[in-house]
Amino acid sequence: MSTQLFEAIDFLEKEKGIDKEVLLEALEAALISAYKKNFKSATNVRVELNVETSKMGVYAQKTVVEEAADVQEEITLHEALEIDPNYAVDDVIEVEITPKDFGRIAAQAAKQVVTQRVREAERGVIYDKYVDREEDVMTGIIQRKDRRYVYVNLGKVEAKLSEAEQMPSEEYHVHDRLKVFVTKVENTSKGPQIFISRSHPDLLKRLFEMEVPEIYDGVVDIKSIAREAGDRSKISVHAADSEIDPVGSCVGQRGQRVQAIVDELKGEKIDIVEWSEDPVVYVSNALSPSKVIDVLVNEKENSTTVIVPDYQLSLAIGKRGQNARLAAKLTGWKIDIKSETGAKEEGILQDHHEDDFDEEDSLFE
Repeated sequence: MSTQLFEAIDFLEKEKGIDKEVLLEALEAALISAYKKNFKSATNVRVELNVETSKMGVYAQKTVVEEAADVQEEITLHEALEIDPNYAVDDVIEVEITPKDFGRIAAQAAKQVVTQRVREAERGVIYDKYVDREEDVMTGIIQRKDRRYVYVNLGKVEAKLSEAEQMPSEEYHVHDRLKVFVTKVENTSKGPQIFISRSHPDLLKRLFEMEVPEIYDGVVDIKSIAREAGDRSKISVHAADSEIDPVGSCVGQRGQRVQAIVDELKGEKIDIVEWSEDPVVYVSNALSPSKVIDVLVNEKENSTTVIVPDYQLSLAIGKRGQNARLAAKLTGWKIDIKSETGAKEEGILQDHHEDDFDEEDSLFE
């Protein structure tokens, strides 16, 4: 029986990828439990597993006494001296107490405990594999749904996509394949718990890193992202090398790169704008596709007043204020948008702007 147990440990290490030491520790704990249960012993026992000889033994600590009243806890001085002539009364010695039929009893009693420990070790292996994928994109297949979660199979584990992390415009069907952003990996008593998102702004960032080699290589840098998942997003990019067009790199030939991301996000509109350290230029770019006449900056209040042609006012603000809201979130500046006529009435727009501005063009294109 001992040989079979050791063979099983070798098999589990090879097939399950679980460290042999973990399995041996689990088996020792199971055998101690089996001994105490079957032999009704509260003795401080130890199980020794010898990998080289495939043997196992049970050892107990016993106190040396003149006459033993409890043979499980005590050993007579006469018996102790036969083991080692240096022992004296009150010494604590360790003696082998392996029962003859312990192999059979141990195999029966240890099976459940070892299985549990093996399951825990497997969970640890899975946790170690996925914890490194936090804040990364993985591809999974939808397995099932309930009122709280969409469950996505990521390979060896099922991840949870909560309602709050779903895209409002997206429908989820069993067997659908989709890319998800891993927000958190937890090691719980029920095993590894992986939480994923389709609405997180960093999903957009990772998708651009996957589709645009210049971003992956660090030639083009993503400065900021503002996202209203499933509807519209804005992303600002910058290239330290003036010879490189950061926006063009992200768009790709005939828009292929950005279109691949739009397709993955089920038609979510994506505005790619060039970042600038000059807030006038940056805010103007961020309000794309609207044209801008001027941007007045109040650094003390971290706010801007943006003047746009009358016919561009609704475009600049966007549906339900979305364009302005995303531009503000992207740039970190408060944005107050005024029409050209309104700015004139308030005395904000100077005469030279009126002379220089062509209603079909923008100063900041």
